[in-house]
Amino acid sequence: MTTKRRVTAAIKSKGLGRDYGDVTALHPIALTVPIGQRLALVGHNGSGKTTLIRMLAGLLDPSVGTATISGHAVGSVEARSALSYLADQPIFYDDLSVQEHLEYVARLHGRDEWTDAAADLLERFALTDRADHLPSTFSRGLKQKAAICLAFVRPFDVLVVDEPFVGLDSNGRDELLALFDDAHHLGKTVLVATHELTTVAASERVVALRDGQIVYDGPPDTDLSTLVDGT
Repeated sequence: MTTKRRVTAAIKSKGLGRDYGDVTALHPIALTVPIGQRLALVGHNGSGKTTLIRMLAGLLDPSVGTATISGHAVGSVEARSALSYLADQPIFYDDLSVQEHLEYVARLHGRDEWTDAAADLLERFALTDRADHLPSTFSRGLKQKAAICLAFVRPFDVLVVDEPFVGLDSNGRDELLALFDDAHHLGKTVLVATHELTTVAASERVVALRDGQIVYDGPPDTDLSTLVDGT
């Protein structure tokens, strides 16, 4: 009889690192994020946050080491199914409206009953009147709001987000933080990479990167500005 392996880590990396030629963007790191944890990944631009995020999302191959999402190798079909990724630079199809993007993403990930969720997301981010518009033509802020809707319209176990507050107005910022709260309360794992230290208080754990290395791993009740140079 085969015993099914019990997965306790939503994200797990072993010696994960990335070089660009002679430049090391991320020194080999070990990182374990338990299922259901809300984690903030902080650091200035160039600290290695985006490199780590893109490797976890399966969009960038590591130079060394390995990582898993919900027990599956990053980049695998199973890992991509479990993980919703909100990038720092939203990308859209040129010929699909916001509504068509929402339907495509939802159905791609097996969510047939998606219309109510999509309508709620559009309303929260004041995009209802723009549902039939092409997001590729939007301003930076509207693109970010559309991308947030796409990240949350699909099912996921792990949410990985890279610098989500760029271009958002105060309402969009508040709604996004509320969505993070909702996901966390539902037991989802939430990892948000940001250089904005004012947004990390709601996280259970903070990991700080500097020059491609972890310089802090602990609770948010510390002066992170002394650890994250340049923030």
